[in-house]
Amino acid sequence: MERHILTLNAGSSSLKFALFSAEALVCLAVGQIDGIGAEPHLVIRSGEGQRLVDEPLAGSSAPNDPVEAMVLVLDRLSKTFVGANIVAVGHRIVHGGTDYGDPIVLTAEIEARLTKLNPLAPLHQPHNLAGVGAARRAFPDVPQVACFDTAFHRAHPFVNDVFALPRALYDAGIRRYGFHGLSYEYVAGRLAEIAPHHARGRVVICHLGSGASMCALRDGQSVASTMGFSALDGLPMGTRPGQIDPGVLLYLMQEKGMSAAEISALLYRQSGLKGLSGVSSDMRVLEASDNPHARQAIDYFVFRTRREIGGMAAALEGLDAIVFSGGIGENSAMIREYVLEAMEWLGLELDLDRNRAGAGVISSERSRVRVFVIPTNEELMIARHTKAIVQL
Repeated sequence: MERHILTLNAGSSSLKFALFSAEALVCLAVGQIDGIGAEPHLVIRSGEGQRLVDEPLAGSSAPNDPVEAMVLVLDRLSKTFVGANIVAVGHRIVHGGTDYGDPIVLTAEIEARLTKLNPLAPLHQPHNLAGVGAARRAFPDVPQVACFDTAFHRAHPFVNDVFALPRALYDAGIRRYGFHGLSYEYVAGRLAEIAPHHARGRVVICHLGSGASMCALRDGQSVASTMGFSALDGLPMGTRPGQIDPGVLLYLMQEKGMSAAEISALLYRQSGLKGLSGVSSDMRVLEASDNPHARQAIDYFVFRTRREIGGMAAALEGLDAIVFSGGIGENSAMIREYVLEAMEWLGLELDLDRNRAGAGVISSERSRVRVFVIPTNEELMIARHTKAIVQL
């Protein structure tokens, strides 16, 4: 009987999932529920991209949280793939802290320790772990494997991980961790397959999406990331501000009387593209809008992205390749063009026709720095780790 691996990536308002054959890791289905708690919508596609389910979820069928979404997904998958034999479930766990890097089979003790990291990733960690609980109830005898988004950055040099705070705080775990590691790991592997020479050099991967960050790699290893202690730092995102002067937060507390909960809501849910534009957190909506605030939000996103590319190049002491990935990085030719225009000083020249056609390489033949567009696949990365750790 064929065996299957299920991968889950549970967030505050979405649940991404995929079903793989355990032996060959062939993707049989991939999908997600967006808008959990508001206007949820379920989409399931086959591994070849054929749409199998496209269903608005309303009334009694609408999930209100990731656990309910998980139950619904399992029901739809069981009806679409009758007889699916789940032998392992792999989970994206955003934060591993200082204790966890390598993928690991979850136990009650490990989950309790990971729960203590919830304040460091409140949009993700609690929901990641809720997904683990729901999967365990559905498959009580199946190993649940945690794959950590911080793991790829564990070998950073000290200077790229530390804050200029008293050393005791660093020893207590207050340091830069970096995130989106599963995405970076997959993209770095794909780059090594399609352009091994460049993959051995100095590379900046731009993971641009609702969550956005950059990673600087030397010889395929992460040496710096724009994200830090939490998933708030670095680039502006859909609803998160990215880099911000800590003095602003002190001012909001002391002069505006805002509580920690109010500031948390501001930083995680009300800022970024949504806050700047007053229109939407979705870059596609902003690109189509004629609201001047939407354009200002785009301009800020582009400015910070270009600035961080410069910073990553400095950390690498040069640059051989840039890779765009993530929802915005893969799909928005306009944002790629805005980010890369007038960057000849960095040895980079964009080919406008290639970029607008969505080519895999969008730099010109004259460009010293090669620019790639590589779709990420966190689900496959989770499945690979799960297969290895469970020894299927």
